[in-house]
Amino acid sequence: MTGLLLPVWQKLPRKGCRIFRLATTEGERLIGRLIKHDDLAELRASFGLDAKDGALSHQSAIELLLNEARPIRLRDGLTLRAAKVMGRDRVELTGFGECSVPALKALGLVSEIIAWRLRLFVPLGEGCAAIFSRLFEHCPPSAH
Repeated sequence: MTGLLLPVWQKLPRKGCRIFRLATTEGERLIGRLIKHDDLAELRASFGLDAKDGALSHQSAIELLLNEARPIRLRDGLTLRAAKVMGRDRVELTGFGECSVPALKALGLVSEIIAWRLRLFVPLGEGCAAIFSRLFEHCPPSAH
């Protein structure tokens, strides 16, 4: 990825932040960052590029959340993030309003009250991919 990176820095992957400067054989000078193939789906989603082959898959989302602890921003101000709750790895949805809780629970999320606060989680296990599918259909990954 080359060009003016500072305005979009927050949308770029957090790993591999090394900046490269290079010159082409025609004398053009470029500045940019290398983006790993594994990060392309998330990058496309963060820029709102709507292509079927570049969409963030459910498995990629789970890997980003659990293995790399990278949050995924969804439309309407929602965010999926990795959380360790009571010693267990969990996927938490934040940024929801009280009115949207019944709809989110209908998608398969589960609610828990922890420290007098309502929290929503995506249950991990067999049905996890189906829940991510319904959630992404209802609230797709955001470009912001």
